[in-house]
Amino acid sequence: MHKNKPLGPLTALTVSMLVCAFSNIAAAAELDQVGSFDFPTSGSPAAQAHFELGVGYLHSFGMTQAQQEFRAAQEIDPDFAMAYWGEAFTYQHPFFGQKSDGPSAALMKLGASSQERLAKAPTDREKGFLLAAEAYALTLGGMPERRTAWMYAMENLYQKYPEDDEVKAFYAVSMLAGATAAGGDRELINMKAGALALELFKKNEQHPGAAHYVIHAFDDPLHAPIALEAANKYANIAPAVSHARHMPTHIFIQHGMWNEVSVWNHSAFQAGLDLWKPGDRVGDLNHSSDWGQYGDLQLGDLDESNEWIAKAKDVLKNNPGDGRSAGTIKTMQARHIIESKNWQTVDFSDDLTAAELLALGLSAANLGEISLANQVVNRLEEMSDANPNSIQNQLAYLEVSAITLHKESMAGSMVDVSKRQQAIAIMHKAIALKETQRPPNGAPTPLKPVHELTAEMMLEMGMATEAVAMFEISLQRLKNRPWSLLGAARSYDKMNNELKAAENYQALLAIWSDDSHSAVKEAKEYLGR
Repeated sequence: MHKNKPLGPLTALTVSMLVCAFSNIAAAAELDQVGSFDFPTSGSPAAQAHFELGVGYLHSFGMTQAQQEFRAAQEIDPDFAMAYWGEAFTYQHPFFGQKSDGPSAALMKLGASSQERLAKAPTDREKGFLLAAEAYALTLGGMPERRTAWMYAMENLYQKYPEDDEVKAFYAVSMLAGATAAGGDRELINMKAGALALELFKKNEQHPGAAHYVIHAFDDPLHAPIALEAANKYANIAPAVSHARHMPTHIFIQHGMWNEVSVWNHSAFQAGLDLWKPGDRVGDLNHSSDWGQYGDLQLGDLDESNEWIAKAKDVLKNNPGDGRSAGTIKTMQARHIIESKNWQTVDFSDDLTAAELLALGLSAANLGEISLANQVVNRLEEMSDANPNSIQNQLAYLEVSAITLHKESMAGSMVDVSKRQQAIAIMHKAIALKETQRPPNGAPTPLKPVHELTAEMMLEMGMATEAVAMFEISLQRLKNRPWSLLGAARSYDKMNNELKAAENYQALLAIWSDDSHSAVKEAKEYLGR
């Protein structure tokens, strides 16, 4: 049994004080706190201790830490089948990414054939776990086929041992993995996985996998309230893992809880930094900096946003050539421009990413540099044609096309109604395309939310009624976004709906309080009149 004492709940301190406090959380005493669960096996007591710690890390996707523990168990007990089972799941994220040779290599250390491997698993239950690992590691095809095979293998094991908590936990996560390859059945499978994880969470609130998988299952605007209790508890369950500190912010974003998004991503980044050693993967650092910056931008903290960018550059400096780190920096720099609306242009280049082009195109259009904006439009169209499966490229192209036409329509002495109508038609196409995707989870993609941009354009065109409807949809999808609250308040004001305008201005002031911000002054003046 692996147990730890949970940390205390968040208090009503300021974000900066919390961030400072959390910078020391990764102290040695807490780096083995991974939750509480029972996972009996046939391993020796010494190997079992490492195995259980590895499982705790694995439940929270602390892959590097888990791998070390499973290998330590193997060194103590070379024929301990479950230690190789665990290692097989430490080489890649179970829900996305390309196929790795690591899982199969881990199993081959145990035995060259399935028969040889199964002979070292003395119980039927351990044989079932091992067969599931073989499905994950050795099924022919790509990762979609392997995730699906893993899910069905775990379903077979669950049918034999429905009361076994660890069978239940790993069946839940296998369903979340299999759902990614299930097409139209994805949400149904996610809900089944979530129901199973919730059952386990209510039995044991300190189970790291239960809380973690509840969050993944219900990570969308409609279902997120179901996972809020698990999110509030999870980071305190497994503070040893950076991902466990980050993961609750999936649900906090869905609720527009920007202070918590900022605090816990600062905590996750610090834990990842404290644990990092040269040669380690840096995905946790990339991910927490990306999301942390988004949270601080929603709080209107541009200085903290720039600090996040500086941290991300340090990560790349320590990991030269890491593509994900380089891409994260480009995304964060583009987001800073778009969320701050401090429009700025750079020299055009074919090497710019879609995110960078989106920031450049929006900047150029808003600054009246229509020729540059059209240059961006053309490049984004080329990128969309070259990669027709990239919905993000298509959305960026549509957004920049529409805003450019909109700004062009107002450039002459009279409004060009035809261009205005084209701009709105393009944005409706973008909305239809965006709504073919899953509901939002995390920071918006594209970086400028499609519904919000459409609403802002409508409001500038004097279409307040249409704009407010679009802002309300935006706020349903991305709750508590300040720019949508501000746009909704302005739209309701234009419609002479003082009650709703005041409601949205008040919601805005609950997030932004800096009197130097023109929107804050606007809200206070409206509410004070």
